[in-house]
Amino acid sequence: MLIHLLIGVLSLSAGVAVGRFMLAKVLDKQKEEAEKEASRILKEAEIRAEGIRKEKELQAKERFLQLRSQHDEETNKRNQAVLQNENRLKQKEQSLNQKLEQVARKEAELDSTRENLTRQIEIVDQRKEELAKAHQQTVKNLEKIANLTADEAKAQLVEQLKGEAKSQAMAQIKDIIDEAKLQANREAKKVVIESIQRTATEHAIENAISVFPIKNDDVKGQIIGREGRNIRAFEAATGVELIVDDTPEAIILSCFDPLRREIGRVALHRLVTDGRIHPARIEEVVAKTRKQIEEEVVEIGERTCIDLGIHGLHPELVRLVGKMRYRSSYGQNLLQHSREVANLCATMAAELGLNAKLAKRAGLLHDIGKVPDDNAEVPHALLGMQIAERCKEHPIICNAIGAHHDEIEMTDPISAIVQACDAISGARPGARREVIEGYIKRLKDLENMAMSYQGVEKAFAIQAGRELRVIVESEKVSDDAAELMSVDLSQRIQTEMQYPGQIKVTVIREKRSIAYAK
Repeated sequence: MLIHLLIGVLSLSAGVAVGRFMLAKVLDKQKEEAEKEASRILKEAEIRAEGIRKEKELQAKERFLQLRSQHDEETNKRNQAVLQNENRLKQKEQSLNQKLEQVARKEAELDSTRENLTRQIEIVDQRKEELAKAHQQTVKNLEKIANLTADEAKAQLVEQLKGEAKSQAMAQIKDIIDEAKLQANREAKKVVIESIQRTATEHAIENAISVFPIKNDDVKGQIIGREGRNIRAFEAATGVELIVDDTPEAIILSCFDPLRREIGRVALHRLVTDGRIHPARIEEVVAKTRKQIEEEVVEIGERTCIDLGIHGLHPELVRLVGKMRYRSSYGQNLLQHSREVANLCATMAAELGLNAKLAKRAGLLHDIGKVPDDNAEVPHALLGMQIAERCKEHPIICNAIGAHHDEIEMTDPISAIVQACDAISGARPGARREVIEGYIKRLKDLENMAMSYQGVEKAFAIQAGRELRVIVESEKVSDDAAELMSVDLSQRIQTEMQYPGQIKVTVIREKRSIAYAK
């Protein structure tokens, strides 16, 4: 067993030795192959690197040649530009030399001319002295002949020149006015006449009193009441004065406010129809009537807007439009006037190519400031503009309302249209009614203003005060002076007087030769 064990150990040792030898052989062989493969890879890498190097050198040479050619081209261009600049400089130098030569020649000519002028100035000075002496002698001779001093003669000449200048100015003014009329009258008349014809309407004249008919005079006693308590209660509740006199079958309601007068009329009709007339019943009926009239006011405003095709109006403006029915201006019903102005504005704006809807809306609302009872110290145009701004109306409409009496500056052509249509509606014959005393006073003021001019023989206010005819003396007033008088008189009337519409001023100058055959 020991022998066998030794033999196994020896065999194992020998096997291990042989295995290590064989493994070393294999590893040496693999190492040689790896070294060969590494040398091969290195050689291939060197070859590839050499190729890449040569390729890069070729690319660098090509890039160098390309840059060199570009540089040569740029250098050639710069050289050409330098040559061109040198040529231009040479040309400019030549032209400057020529100009310097010309300047030198001109300086020489100027020197000679200066010498000649100096001699001529000396001669002129001598002649001036001679002329001054001759002028003084001539003036002295003229003063002796004319018995006038030089200052007096100058004054006469100045007055004569002033007269000639005025005559020429009036002639030019007349020519300019005639030319403007020829250019503007035709289109203006066409637009205005078409607008008026298309919107013709009747005019309701409002009075300060209303006549209430009754069946018999016994009702008067019931209205008056015991010791007049019914009539006092009625007047206190409505603000309308009742006039119960000897007029048969009629009672008169007097009040300057048409709205209160309408409330009083309707309330009185209800009381008389019902038959129960006492202070408590009067207050009840007046309160109901006032509420009904307020509803009718809103209804009138809405119906007016529908008739005119105006939409989206603020409820406050609708109510104010309805209240226009119970307001008047110079006797002209304010609602009818505003409706007419709205239609005129729409027609004119359409003819002129402007916004007809805005113009109609501005025409309806232009007198809205006359309706409220408060803010009496603010002009109605500005008050109406404030109300429209508060109700978020268009800025053009607000400006048209505020500018239709020139309270503020106009910013849009629609403002001018509203102003013109307001004047057209108010200036219709029979549209407005004035108090007779004020009317007569205005006529007298017109005639007195015309008579204040020198040379006026007679003055007549005709056409209901819409035309002033002035007859002047032909010996004292010339044609040009008559023209100047008409312009000056119209300006004075415009600045010093108040009147509706416009006033035509006509100055008449004629010469009459009268002889008698005996």
